[in-house]
Amino acid sequence: MGKAGTKGVSRADRERQIIDAAVEEFGRHGYAGVSVAAVAHRAGISKPLVYSYFGSKDGLYLACVHRVGGLLVEAVAASGSRSGSAHHALDTLSAIFTTVERCRHAWSVLYDPALPPAGEMREAVNHYRVRLATMGAAGATQLLARAGHDDPLDHQLLNHVWQYAVTAVMRWWSDHPQQSAAEMTARCARLLAALGSG
Repeated sequence: MGKAGTKGVSRADRERQIIDAAVEEFGRHGYAGVSVAAVAHRAGISKPLVYSYFGSKDGLYLACVHRVGGLLVEAVAASGSRSGSAHHALDTLSAIFTTVERCRHAWSVLYDPALPPAGEMREAVNHYRVRLATMGAAGATQLLARAGHDDPLDHQLLNHVWQYAVTAVMRWWSDHPQQSAAEMTARCARLLAALGSG
């Protein structure tokens, strides 16, 4: 059990509370548009307390990246039971939707265009992005291999299309937040079926 925090709240619980508030702030407003004071206000605590836990705004953002990156990587990895099949793309999307529904701003934090181009935060973000992209590429490779296609450029192109398609879907969902994870999965299932029947 962690050390006691303020007002009888354990350190671990307080950290989770701060990170939850920070993920929402960073997800809504981007790294550049968020202050430690805003996170403290949302969490209902003092700004010095945030600094005592995370050291800086960058340290807080790093904690958020590790939280959401870990959730997304774990979910996508667990969705691979039908890897290489036509259902794998939908399974992957469903896993992402379910994770983001539980942690609504996870995708926005990990894919924030306002992040500095270099440094520890960028390295952390890239670590999780690369892991997600690698899993996507592996699924695309298995799908083409099962169909008997071994042209490396086909594999490269399909992976490229997949990465951009996922980004586009997540942006669309961000613009339509009333859609549930189940509704998004059903919508994508219809689209994938329509594309497959052509």
